[in-house]
Amino acid sequence: KWINDYCWYKWEDRYLVIIRWKVMKIFINILTLSRVFISFFIFLLLMESSLYWVAFILFFVVSITDYFDGYLARKFQLESEMGEILDPVADKILVVFALLALSINLNSYFVGFLSAFIVSREIWVAALRDFNARKGNLAATKVTYLAKIKTTSQLLAIGSYILGLSLNNMIIIVVTDILLLISCLITIYTGFTYTRETFKNIIWKLKKT
Repeated sequence: KWINDYCWYKWEDRYLVIIRWKVMKIFINILTLSRVFISFFIFLLLMESSLYWVAFILFFVVSITDYFDGYLARKFQLESEMGEILDPVADKILVVFALLALSINLNSYFVGFLSAFIVSREIWVAALRDFNARKGNLAATKVTYLAKIKTTSQLLAIGSYILGLSLNNMIIIVVTDILLLISCLITIYTGFTYTRETFKNIIWKLKKT
């Protein structure tokens, strides 16, 4: 009887571990996908001046999820190829929606011009990732530390713009213009490094043949 009870408890413990693992995996995916869905609401909120603070709070919350989904995935060893793909896609959707809304709201050719560079780079890198996936060369476009800094700088710039609108403070807006320019330069450079790594591998294979 003691042996049977022991086996039951061991089985129950394993069952609970599996449930917790699955729940945590679902929770991490929800955190990531929340950035996609909330992006639409942030865009709409930025069209109404009385809702700037709501947009700022929402953007702040979803920006934090960008850190926590990765942290939890690493802590509980739930990292996956799907997660590696989904996380940057969610970031890109959030950034694109926010930048387009800000370009319209601020009526700024400067913000619009830099946003066009950022969006173009994201499309180009997405194409590179698809190309490398077909060639079995995913390492060439694996997310780097500098790419994470790029995303952080973009989120910081967007958050600063929304804060400036919320406070109706043009000084914050002007300072953020500089921050967005720096973020754009980092974005372009990381796109260049992904391109270099992709075609370096192709050139190396051609030389080998």
